Amino acid sequence: MGSYIPSAKSERQEMLKTAGFSKMEDLFSHIPQEVLLKNGLNIPEGMSEMEVNRTMSEIAGKNKIFSSIFRGAGAYDHYIPSIVKSVTSKEEFLTSYTPYQAEISQGVLQSIFEYQTMICELTGMDVSNASVYDGATAAAEAAAMCRERSRNITYVSAACNPEVIRTMKTYCFASDTELVIVPVKDGVTDLSSIEGNLDAKTTACLYIEQPNYYGQMENIEKAAEIIHAAKGKLIVGCNPISLGIVKTPAECGADIAVGEGQPLGMPLAFGGPYLGFMAAKSAMTRKLPGRIVGETVDIDGKRAFVLTLQAREQHIRREKASSNICSNQALCAMTAAVYLSAMGKEGLEKAAVLSMSKAHYLAEKLSEIKGFELKYKGEFFHEFVMTCPICPCTLMAELEKHGILGGLPLDDENKGSILWCCTEKNTKADIDNMVEIIKEVAAR
Repeated sequence: MGSYIPSAKSERQEMLKTAGFSKMEDLFSHIPQEVLLKNGLNIPEGMSEMEVNRTMSEIAGKNKIFSSIFRGAGAYDHYIPSIVKSVTSKEEFLTSYTPYQAEISQGVLQSIFEYQTMICELTGMDVSNASVYDGATAAAEAAAMCRERSRNITYVSAACNPEVIRTMKTYCFASDTELVIVPVKDGVTDLSSIEGNLDAKTTACLYIEQPNYYGQMENIEKAAEIIHAAKGKLIVGCNPISLGIVKTPAECGADIAVGEGQPLGMPLAFGGPYLGFMAAKSAMTRKLPGRIVGETVDIDGKRAFVLTLQAREQHIRREKASSNICSNQALCAMTAAVYLSAMGKEGLEKAAVLSMSKAHYLAEKLSEIKGFELKYKGEFFHEFVMTCPICPCTLMAELEKHGILGGLPLDDENKGSILWCCTEKNTKADIDNMVEIIKEVAAR
């Protein structure tokens, strides 16, 4: 590894001499000879820049690039203004790490502070942390925030994203706490199944998504009423784009708002890296995992940014900590902040309105094809489930031939159904073209 250290050979030799060694190998003389690599690694010789570029292009060429995407289910193909990448690709942001030294990290600290401020404005909450790994992690960490003493039962709607539910189950298993699934009725959470049946001594929280995995709009106010009656907390998983036009989680009575921040300026990128946002009411500030950046003034009275709060139990009392997550997605968080700054309130609202209107147009056109019907009759944002009279996988394969990524075929009890999605990027021509292809396949 010595050759990778950014110092001259003479400087490394001087350091070795000071440490009492004559050559680099002497540093590892305590390692048994039988485990040392004698003949070097069995790897090819290095390639030139042009050869590497050609090879990487050939590998990238194997990827399937779709001209139209009608699939969501947790990751969404929204338009990203060019300024987002222009700002976030600057070296000073790409190469920086955790800003423990505030005096030399003002730019990164400010970007996190601005991100936290925007997440609070978006969700209506009082405080936001500096982000976590992804939306599923945020939901699981939020549930951990709510557990205390005998209150250790987490209720989760079955209408939530299956990947989020699996992550929450893993967290509950690791902490030896209970997770109870609340059933679904007509595509939404069956709140009547828990109303009046929650134990005020053991109930910690209820996690519900708005909109839910099937695209349906939930009755969050009712959910808040039910869980608060049992003295538990309400966690709402949000689609951040939908918050441009729907009530904020705070307005609906939520105690914690979490979600996947990928729609806020991050490409699909084969599944990551993404961003988990977390915001809560002020009463739960000290239970937020990770870190919070705050604004203050320096010795000269000028505006400055610092790490205001971080639960030290994460480092020095780990067995007593409610969370051991210590890292955050600073670059992804800044991406979200730049995206929200570029879009503004009106831009975010327009993206939400266009996504919703195009999804409803697609649902209307698909419903004109025999055998295609909306599975659930409730209100939906930009995703919906529709029955399919032919094999969904066969239909998806046909669409792929035309460069279209269709909806997501649902399994188990939803076999024969497809979860469709639209964003502002789907044009009317794209939708009409796909519908015509589906008509031809259905007619065979």
